[in-house]
Amino acid sequence: MPYCNGLRRSFGALHSSPFTASIGTRRALHYDGRNRLTTFWTPTQSKLKAQSSEEDGHDLLIRAGFLRQAHSGIFHLLPLGLRVQEKIERLVDKHMLALGASKVSLSSLSSKELWQRSGRLEGRGSEFFRLQDRKKAKFILSPTHEEEITTIVANAVHSYMDLPLRLYQVSRKYRDEARPRQGLLRGREFLMKDLYTFDATEDQARQTYEAVRKAYSAFLDELKLPYLVANADSGSMGGKLSHEYHFASDKGEDIVIKCDSCDYSINEELCIRKYDPNVSTGAPYTGIHTYYALSKDMKKLLEIHYPEDSDLNTHAIKALFPEIDPSVEDPIECWTALAAQKDSGAMRIILRDPSLSSPHSDLSRLAAIIEHSGHDTTTHLNPSLNGQTILLTKPRNGDPCPTCPTGKLHLHQAVEIGHTFHLGTRYSEPLDLKVLSSDNKLVNVSMGCHGIGVSRLIGAVASLLADKKGLNWPLAVSPFGVMLTGAAGVAAEDVHAVYDRLAAAGGDVVVDDRERPTGWKLKDADLVGYPFIVVLGKAWVRDGGVEVQCRRLGVKEVVKGEELVGRIGELSAQL
Repeated sequence: MPYCNGLRRSFGALHSSPFTASIGTRRALHYDGRNRLTTFWTPTQSKLKAQSSEEDGHDLLIRAGFLRQAHSGIFHLLPLGLRVQEKIERLVDKHMLALGASKVSLSSLSSKELWQRSGRLEGRGSEFFRLQDRKKAKFILSPTHEEEITTIVANAVHSYMDLPLRLYQVSRKYRDEARPRQGLLRGREFLMKDLYTFDATEDQARQTYEAVRKAYSAFLDELKLPYLVANADSGSMGGKLSHEYHFASDKGEDIVIKCDSCDYSINEELCIRKYDPNVSTGAPYTGIHTYYALSKDMKKLLEIHYPEDSDLNTHAIKALFPEIDPSVEDPIECWTALAAQKDSGAMRIILRDPSLSSPHSDLSRLAAIIEHSGHDTTTHLNPSLNGQTILLTKPRNGDPCPTCPTGKLHLHQAVEIGHTFHLGTRYSEPLDLKVLSSDNKLVNVSMGCHGIGVSRLIGAVASLLADKKGLNWPLAVSPFGVMLTGAAGVAAEDVHAVYDRLAAAGGDVVVDDRERPTGWKLKDADLVGYPFIVVLGKAWVRDGGVEVQCRRLGVKEVVKGEELVGRIGELSAQL
């Protein structure tokens, strides 16, 4: 076939025997410089007929051979999953190095004593995997490494001239989740990228924080997937400045609220809205709900009235009453015994959402208590925070934006994949990380901590892009960019020539040289989710045409062999 021979020459020099034998004979060969599925373990599984329900991303990760579950919330990564993880790590390395960060690898064992010094151990005991060595020394499997890295730097850095310092790692973390769920999205063992930053002054630390935020956006931009950035609660990490990075997903446990007109974006946990009587809060309410909760000392019964067509903002309630204990199942019953006693100090506090036009209180369950105690224990309070009256309800889709005159709010269910924290002196102060400043004074170092959930990112991307046929990977982190195969009757040397041309152009290619029908290979490739499938079939034998498939872009076409590299390059720009 002279035409095909000419195409082989156009793809470059061919390897000599034995590598020009048919594809089916290669199973005995170990390595010839090309990626091959005969030498790369991909234990994919067919969907069982009993599996009538729709598969989610986690189901597909298992069936496509990326991972296997070891225990509840603990997973083994198989070769395909490891290639995705390694590509994410390389992308992380690229953007951390651009920040001037040095990579470290910290032990998974952390001293319990350090966590006691930082004050983070108290009240969080159930989250930790704990262990004790033969000498009775107590350790925990680290869920994060602020205490350890702060101690290391405190012993090594003594002057402002040693700063700024940026250290990062990609390491396994451990958290004894009460209810591990959704596979890699909430596990008990997970892989995290943590960047720790150290600056001599608060101003310099704030500048570092903004530089990290830009690096995070650049990292996520390379995935070419839509993401959300929201102001967030720092929680147990400490500090007052933090941002979360999310993929919008119906699998998410977070709600991100965004304005459609300005850059207002915030996690629902932080969204406490000021009440403005001149601004509509949305559709008029149709009735009133009452919510009861107790204080931790059981003496205060909180009674809250709010519109029944809205959801109560428990974060606003906690901001008003930090001592609230929402876990009590029947707060009225628990409070009754105390309130019935004279001089008990029991108090009933009524809060009314300011959007309600008139007071409302259901006294049927409480009137008897007040009568029996001989005095009215009720106090009406205005829901005020920092001198501002606040709404007690969560925003709804279409509610007005609190920061611009024309915007409307939209709520997005989302999966958190990254978080940046400005810590200030939260850890440097208790762990004695000080440096000599430029004016010869000892000052606490200002710190930041910035994480990306590497394993969580794998699970989030899988869920975000999966369809009925299987997974769909962004080109930047796909296990292989191109799956190449030849149909029956196509010589192995032709497949090799195409492989070598794609690889020479920078393509990450794998050949499916398994002794399986072409239809089976294509279905398996869809399950795995390679961005591109290239088939040398009838069109190749007929006139040197190559079939190119890209499911995410809806592309299935035949191009000339000499145009293949250019065409894949064009399509890659969209992936």
